[in-house]
Amino acid sequence: MAAPVTTSPLADATPPDSLGRRLLFVIRPRRSWLPSLIGVAVLLIIWQVVAGTVFKAAPGHSQAVPAPTAIIRSMRTDGWSFYKPNIIATLHSAGEGWLWGNLLAIATALLFMLVPVTERLLMQVAVASYCVPTIAIGGVLIIALDKPSARMILAAISCYFTTLIGMHLGLRSAERSSLDLVRAYGGSTWTQMWKVRLRSSLPDLFAGLRIAAPAAMLGAVIGEYLGADNGLGVAMVNAQQQLDIPRTWGLAMAITLTSALAYVITAVIGNLLTTWAPKVAR
Repeated sequence: MAAPVTTSPLADATPPDSLGRRLLFVIRPRRSWLPSLIGVAVLLIIWQVVAGTVFKAAPGHSQAVPAPTAIIRSMRTDGWSFYKPNIIATLHSAGEGWLWGNLLAIATALLFMLVPVTERLLMQVAVASYCVPTIAIGGVLIIALDKPSARMILAAISCYFTTLIGMHLGLRSAERSSLDLVRAYGGSTWTQMWKVRLRSSLPDLFAGLRIAAPAAMLGAVIGEYLGADNGLGVAMVNAQQQLDIPRTWGLAMAITLTSALAYVITAVIGNLLTTWAPKVAR
C-alpha cells in the first residue's frame, strides 16, 4: 500500500482571518529574504575594501568615497537631533505629494474605464508629465509657487505615472466571466467597477504604490535642492558646500533608508489587503 502523500503545512496555509495573524503571515521570515541579505552584506564588504584601497584619500585631501564605517561614525556624531527635523520635513513634502499624486492617478484610471474616450487624450498628458525632467519643471514651480507647494507638486508628479499605469492595468485585468455575470444580472458599468474591477486592481495598484513611495521621496529631495528652508536635500547641499563628505554620504544613506522603509511599509500593507492574490501578482 502506497504511503500517503504529505505536504508542508506552510505550503497549503491560507492567511488567518485576524489582522494580527495575517500580519505575521505576511512578514514572517522567508527563504527569499536570504539572498537579499547576503547581497547587501557582500556589497558592504566590497565597499569597505574599495574605500580603503582604491579610493583611499591622499595626505591632506578628503576621501571622496568614505567607507561605510566612516559614514556610520559621522551619522552617530551628528545624532538623531540633526537627522530628525530634516527627515520629518522631507517626509511631510513627500507624503503630501504621494497622497495627492496617487489620488489623482487613481481618479484618472477610473475615468479611463468609465469614459473610454478620455484615455487617448489624457494618457498623452500623463506620458508627457513622466518624460519631462523633474529638475526642469521644478525650476518653473519654484518661481511660480511657494516653496512647500512646489516640493509637494514635484513629489506628486514623480509618483503619478507609475500609480496610473498600475491602476489602469489592474482595472483592465478583471475576469471577463465576472464582468459578464454582473451584466447578466442587470448591473451597470459602475456596478462592474465596484464589484469586480476595483478588487482585481489591488495587486497591480499596490505594485505601483510601492514604486511611488521612493519616487515621491526623490521628488521632494529635488524640490529641496532647488529651494527650501529645511529637509534632507537642504542639509545635503549645505554639507556639500562645507566639503563635509561623510555627512553628505550619511544624508544620502538616510534618504535611501527612508525610501526603503516607505517601500517596505507599502508592500506589507499591500500584501495584507491582497492575500487572496497569486504570489506573482503581489
